[in-house]
Amino acid sequence: MARVLAVDDDAPALEIRKLLLERSGHEVITAGDATSARARFQETSPDTVLLDLRMPEAEDGLSLIREFRAAAPQVRIVVLAGWSADLDGRSEAGMVDEVLPKPVRSERLLSAITKVLALVILCLQPMRAQQSVSFRIDTPSEVVADLDLSSPGADWSAGGREAALAEITVDGGASRRIQHVMLYAGAARHTYSIFLGMLTAGQHKLGIARQADYSAAGAGLESHGARFRNVARASGEYAVLAHAPVLYARENTVGKFTDVPMIVYAERSNENGAAVLMYTVIFSNEDGGTSTRALMARWGRTTDVEYVYKAYLNQDGSLRRATIQGRGHQEIEFDGRRDGTHPLLIPVTDNNMVSGEATSAIRYQIAPVMVDLAGHSRERVMDDYPFSYRVMAQELAREAKLRPFGTVDGNKISDPRNYLYIEARVKNEDSGVAAVVHLKREDRWRSSYLGREDYAIERSGWVRTAVELPPGTHADEIAEIGFTCIVVRQKEHVPTSGTCRVEEVSKAFLLDTEYRARPPLWSATRAVEIPTGETVVAQP
Repeated sequence: MARVLAVDDDAPALEIRKLLLERSGHEVITAGDATSARARFQETSPDTVLLDLRMPEAEDGLSLIREFRAAAPQVRIVVLAGWSADLDGRSEAGMVDEVLPKPVRSERLLSAITKVLALVILCLQPMRAQQSVSFRIDTPSEVVADLDLSSPGADWSAGGREAALAEITVDGGASRRIQHVMLYAGAARHTYSIFLGMLTAGQHKLGIARQADYSAAGAGLESHGARFRNVARASGEYAVLAHAPVLYARENTVGKFTDVPMIVYAERSNENGAAVLMYTVIFSNEDGGTSTRALMARWGRTTDVEYVYKAYLNQDGSLRRATIQGRGHQEIEFDGRRDGTHPLLIPVTDNNMVSGEATSAIRYQIAPVMVDLAGHSRERVMDDYPFSYRVMAQELAREAKLRPFGTVDGNKISDPRNYLYIEARVKNEDSGVAAVVHLKREDRWRSSYLGREDYAIERSGWVRTAVELPPGTHADEIAEIGFTCIVVRQKEHVPTSGTCRVEEVSKAFLLDTEYRARPPLWSATRAVEIPTGETVVAQP
């Protein structure tokens, strides 16, 4: 049976659930608060987490959902919620497998645990660098494999040791399917979630091998196990998985260990009562278009985040039409090749606009994560998956795009952990906005735009920016945070005045030494209007 981590600050209720689950044959580990839950999760690697959302506040449970999902995409999460509104409109709602209202009857709880475990077929034995593992599915399904892999000797920041490329095969013979996984997390064990496509009912075999032609010479491959979950047509997750894009590596990145796709996320909207699924890819680096300094100033990252595919569905869930983001950021109709229901795409520009007209030697099938970005910028997904910041920083180091703090060296930036990241919803009218920070020990403002008008943020909506601070700066050393409104004169026919409106700030945060987002040190819901040429203190 399963290993279950049960988390609740109500000790009597926790003990009852423990006894109930143990009588059903499960191994149960308990935790009475968020801190001990984090420790037990790391120590025991549970298959399922049974989590009370409020301990005593909802944010306690929400933070654990984000952390557990980022650390182990394959873990099943069942939430007990006394207040259903706690998850309404939250991105965390898309990270859990089941939500049960409190109080919950014993039969309902056991049924939910059984349901989520039915999606998981465990194959946990360690595997050599070249080995196959068998698994079985009972009904025709889309299948996700969560692969626990490491690359001994690898270091994404070091040339010649960047990563191993794993070749993944499903079933043998002429009909075998091949895809690849780039082990960008290096020597550390990491869960890489991939989709295998629609498989027939019955026995199947997954093969994992090091692809020697496109692996770094100093990077090995070890497989520590795999978990499989089948998603049948009746599942609410089916459409998101069935339309996920297959992404071939951009031709000029093959063998180069740069600009690799790390995360695919999906957003759901509605058009005339039918679902629209939009798929976005987070690449490890921006190889073309915007400079590194400008990326940090205008986007708060140096990864490339690009929408690649939209699936417009009929009421019955079948595909009505589809679009892709083609050259020049043009949204164009897609009627290209597919593998079943999965579109076959390849980036054809250095800033990762896509086409359906070519392939390359490396094929990625990254399992999408469902997100709700209402009230957040796209960069919020990186916060939930902090390995993306680490890989981003390591690639910057390898490509010599980092400089020491306090120096100026072209378009280089300092260590991404030296920055304060600020997310806000803004409305610009004939202007651009930038963030500024005043430290207690200084008599000046540090800015995100570095005195360059073209580094100000001109777009409206949810945005992210970053302000460089001295290494090791703590939250309590920040005296004030504000915003500056700028007339951007780089464009033709720009008016001489305008306004910036900062409508709300969702969070400002620093990264810790492991590239994880620290707890937000500030948020604000009071709107601030700023005339061009002025700076307004927004916090405290």
